[in-house]
Amino acid sequence: MKQFNYLLLLLFVISVNIIGQNSIAEIKDADKNQPITLTYKTIDTVKLDLTFRYPPEFKKSKKYPTIVFFFGGGWNGGTVKQFEPQAEYFASRGMITVLADYRVRSRHKTTPYASVADAKSAVRFLRKHAKELNIHPKKIVASGGSAGGHLAAACGTLPGLDEPDEDLNISSKPNALILFNPVFDNGPEGFEHKRMGERWQQISPAHNITEKAPPTIVFLGKEDHLIPVSSAENYKAKMEAFNRRCDLHLYDGAGHGFFNNYKYDGKFYTLTVREADQFLKSLKYIKGAPEL
Repeated sequence: MKQFNYLLLLLFVISVNIIGQNSIAEIKDADKNQPITLTYKTIDTVKLDLTFRYPPEFKKSKKYPTIVFFFGGGWNGGTVKQFEPQAEYFASRGMITVLADYRVRSRHKTTPYASVADAKSAVRFLRKHAKELNIHPKKIVASGGSAGGHLAAACGTLPGLDEPDEDLNISSKPNALILFNPVFDNGPEGFEHKRMGERWQQISPAHNITEKAPPTIVFLGKEDHLIPVSSAENYKAKMEAFNRRCDLHLYDGAGHGFFNNYKYDGKFYTLTVREADQFLKSLKYIKGAPEL
């Protein structure tokens, strides 16, 4: 039985590597003026994809700062299309942008722990294949909204919940975080605490902040019925206790999901994207004035 299990694991690792290599080979000669999709992970029969957008006037000799977006949906559902507007914008600002799919309960009967493992796999994949993808491996940003914001923050803070077959010598930690009304706290007073079970401390970003947490910017509406302002304020205080940067922007009259371009006539979409642009400029990831 042990030999059989080992053989299955070996076949899984080989299949993942082949998928990555074939997709990487295809992306080299692909038309960079169009979105490009490749598989970063296969679990059983489930293939998880990344959709890339490259900057205009892309140069093969250049390494680009990269931002990966994780959609929201309570780890239950959601679509990679959610962050298409932001992805298109930051591609126009000279970044490689990536929309990441991951497992959710409605489609894959999985838990938030699987979603975190997928997010970390996605970041690790980008860094592992940085050379082939023209990615600057020290300028990888993770972003997301709500549960997707949790995944981005989890990549930046959680020390575990990685897939056991991956090369853990390749970091899954982003170099910066851009978080839209994110789930920070899964503790007793936090979001979906019962759902996380006895292992909740392993998956709660607010309970895993260290001096190695990446610089972070957070956007939150003051009328959010799911994520209280105090949650973000406490997160900021914990970050600053470790002398880590955490910019917090709060918005009057804004509810959950306020940052989406189809809500509030796009008002908060514009405001948050401009602030994110300035944040990335302060890190020297992009240059020039915001284009919104």
